[in-house]
Amino acid sequence: MTPGHVSLIRCAELTERAPYAYAAVAADVSRLVFTAGACPLDESGAIVAVGDVAGQAEQAIANLVTALRAAGAGLTDVVKTTVYVASHRQEDLLAAWEVISAAFADHDAPSTLLGVAALGYRDQLVEVEAVAAIR
Repeated sequence: MTPGHVSLIRCAELTERAPYAYAAVAADVSRLVFTAGACPLDESGAIVAVGDVAGQAEQAIANLVTALRAAGAGLTDVVKTTVYVASHRQEDLLAAWEVISAAFADHDAPSTLLGVAALGYRDQLVEVEAVAAIR
């Protein structure tokens, strides 16, 4: 487990192959933050990095960090993420995951990574939502 109010749980009975904790426990928290899906939009609302999964993942994470900060939270407060990639190719999912896991660094909160048929904006390939817990 990690120190602090969010403890990441690893299970010896489950494979270590998964690149994230299997569960998280938030203790002594005063608020939960539920984000909308962070999209790869710039300040004007345009999709960035059209056709580039990794580039869109970078913008989505930057937007997620901004939304969390506005709620008084940060990436280390996240207890769960869901990552959507508009692709059926596993290499695209992996490209998005590499960017997102790098942003979270050692705070490898439980996550679900999904390949989906389409996302809400034209040319959108990546979306990231999160649940965070604040002391």
